Amino acid sequence: MLTFAIAVALALFGQPQAQTGQYQQEQEMRNIPQRQFQLKTLQVEELKVGEKLEHKLKAWVMDTELKRQEGLMFVLDTDMTKDQAMIFVFKNAETLSFWMKNTYIPLDLLFVRADGTIARIAANAVPHSLDPIEVGEPVAAVLEIAGGRAAALGIAEGDRVSWPGGPAR
Repeated sequence: MLTFAIAVALALFGQPQAQTGQYQQEQEMRNIPQRQFQLKTLQVEELKVGEKLEHKLKAWVMDTELKRQEGLMFVLDTDMTKDQAMIFVFKNAETLSFWMKNTYIPLDLLFVRADGTIARIAANAVPHSLDPIEVGEPVAAVLEIAGGRAAALGIAEGDRVSWPGGPAR
């Protein structure tokens, strides 16, 4: 079954791009598949998060269906700095469900309403879990940061998130 899934993925997305250096060695040692969308090729935007204290994060922008499907799958903790994030942006607010399949690091998922306020923080989502992570209301974006960072930065539900092209502060 897994072989079939890999064959289908390769047929749909083509061969993964070759990588060099330490990242490739770490993936090979851990037998981690290569990513379809290489992090260094993704658009990066500066985000502002928080109310009382505003925090700036650098976020990879996942603004297409194919990019959103991969998200932070196969990313190692060595690939992210403490102020690195990934934001999943949707044209229209919708009720979403995320999971942690093929995700190797714990994450905080911040579900962001169309007005930029945080509807829910799913803290320290468990790597590889197939349990759905939901918010129960329409959201326009989901921001993923390293597990525990939201609490460490004092980010809370109701705080605002802004980014270029997103809701105004």
